[in-house]
Amino acid sequence: MKKIIKTSNAPAPIGPYNQAIMKGDTLYVSGQIALNPSTMELVMDSIEDETVQVMENLKAVLDASEMTFENVVKTSIFLSDMNNFAEVNAIYGRYFDEKTAPARETVQVSVLPKSVNIEISLIACR
Repeated sequence: MKKIIKTSNAPAPIGPYNQAIMKGDTLYVSGQIALNPSTMELVMDSIEDETVQVMENLKAVLDASEMTFENVVKTSIFLSDMNNFAEVNAIYGRYFDEKTAPARETVQVSVLPKSVNIEISLIACR
């Protein structure tokens, strides 16, 4: 049976999905964009600020699941412009120990929800 993970410390879903699903010992976290969970306003002052908000939203979902970034085994990063890769990678790297960092792919896409510049989803295991 799956368990729905829900926290007010991350943005409420903007469509027919949940923030995360726990199935057994595996957590599947929906893609997060830079919505401030308190205001549901986008944080888009810079790609750095946007990335920090995305990572903090992911952290909030992990916290609600009693996990940390150490539990993450896979991430998917979607960028509207691959020219932002270096800035995104630098901030992303602050949340992981390089020795135990998860598997990952980073792809450029033509459009993301609400015309944001970045979306990240992840899978974590106990």
